Amino acid sequence: MELNFYLTLLLGFVSFITFSLFFLFYRHRSQFTGNNLPPGQVGYPVIGESYEFLSSGWKGHPEKFIFDRMTKFSSEVFKTSIFGEKACIFAGAACNKFLFSNENKLVTAWWPSSVDKVFPSSMETSAKEEAKKMRKLLPNFMNPQALQRYIGIMDTIAQRHFALGWENKKQVEVFPLAKNYTFWLAARLFVSLEDPRTEELYKIIKQRKIDLAEGKASPTQDILSHMLLTCDEEGTYMKEMDIADKILGLLIGGHDTASATCTFIVKYLGELPHIYDAVYKEQMEIANSKAPGELLNWDDLQKMKYSWNVAQEVLRVAPPLQGAFREALQDFVFNGFTIPKGWKLYWSANSTHKSAAYFPEPQKFDPTRFEGNGPAPYTFVPFGGGPRMCPGKEYARLEILVFMHNLVKRFKWEAVIPDEKIVVDPLPMPAKGLPIRLFPHKKA
Repeated sequence: MELNFYLTLLLGFVSFITFSLFFLFYRHRSQFTGNNLPPGQVGYPVIGESYEFLSSGWKGHPEKFIFDRMTKFSSEVFKTSIFGEKACIFAGAACNKFLFSNENKLVTAWWPSSVDKVFPSSMETSAKEEAKKMRKLLPNFMNPQALQRYIGIMDTIAQRHFALGWENKKQVEVFPLAKNYTFWLAARLFVSLEDPRTEELYKIIKQRKIDLAEGKASPTQDILSHMLLTCDEEGTYMKEMDIADKILGLLIGGHDTASATCTFIVKYLGELPHIYDAVYKEQMEIANSKAPGELLNWDDLQKMKYSWNVAQEVLRVAPPLQGAFREALQDFVFNGFTIPKGWKLYWSANSTHKSAAYFPEPQKFDPTRFEGNGPAPYTFVPFGGGPRMCPGKEYARLEILVFMHNLVKRFKWEAVIPDEKIVVDPLPMPAKGLPIRLFPHKKA
């Protein structure tokens, strides 16, 4: 009697769980049905296809998630469910053009809620709103006139960086060193910080405020001064803690992507001697044209055409910006499919960068792709595109070329771990940090 009671209770519990799961699956899938929605699969309730989306990057092939589904559904637009959101993946040049051209018309920027948690602000605003404010602040410090002033500083810091971290060493780990270089640059150029330690940032902001009031600091010397002296439409100045938030965001964002690119430049130059030799020849012609102690200048960097083609090919095969999200502002139709208002949209750099339709033999490292007119529009998008194109694109070009110049004129090298695994989480990086053996050039 008692046994039957417990069996009945157990069967009832199992039935309840089964019904609940069925209801969750039905409800989950019913949210993705409707007239003319793109084809696709939506995975499990809540988690959707988030694991598959992320794990393809962890395994070193972030494009696999997209290309597998493009093949399966014969479409460059397909639906999915990631990060708890109803979403569509937009893949290919036509998709990039559509999203970039319709910014703030049909779509707007969107970030998963985790972004606000990773990059919190002391203000009650979202990452999206803070990004808009930063875009208004940056142009004065990323225009050609400002950038030309940065080159000598960049060269000085690069020389110090290689003297301290690379010279007189038989072996180094490239990725942390590249991060040190780009962070040092950002700290010096954004807040005039000679010693790149962020724990002093709040104290520096308070002192700069005093120095500006007393005329001991220049209003135009860096982004920090500009932030302290700029008010909004209502005449309100930013609080010191809010400025600290933004400066930290710039220091982080201003060095992570470029450091990944510098690391992969070292990887591919080490693996491809003929490309290294061409870069070395170009850079030594520039080095030999300089007087002793003379720093690089704007004209020197304009001569680094082949070196920049190499850097762009690195950005193609290992884009630091894998893609970005948008949100549909209203219902619209694209490629015959209806995209509902509120759905999240994801564009992927790899959907074009690693597609044979846009780049023949996409796995081959070939800097000549960027000669002449270069790739077709909307196919090479390491910095995004449209109104939201990265405002630091030209700044990144300068710091990367200065790094290449100071690197190849000092060393050749070889990888300690051949075919080291690459992981994407969320930036691409060598799993072991890319250790290399250094072979300094003999000085004449």
